[in-house]
Amino acid sequence: MGDESQAGPVGSGDKFYQGTIHALQRGAQRGMVRGSSGREIPFVFAHVTMVGPHRHFDDLYEGLSVGYDVSWTSKGLRVNVIRIPD
Repeated sequence: MGDESQAGPVGSGDKFYQGTIHALQRGAQRGMVRGSSGREIPFVFAHVTMVGPHRHFDDLYEGLSVGYDVSWTSKGLRVNVIRIPD
């Protein structure tokens, strides 16, 4: 999707874009992922599928490198899958 296709995979065999958790709102369980291109893509944790052994919002923190995927919603581009590398 756009510039994010050049982000590259996280870990061997992963098919996710590479990014970093840029901002978190703990109370609302929302956040922002910054892709390697610098683009910031929001997410609402209730609408995110966590892949791998880390599946809780509390496993996320600002500065964490993650793999992610996106989808289009009525509000624009949103992160819909997050994977925390082992």
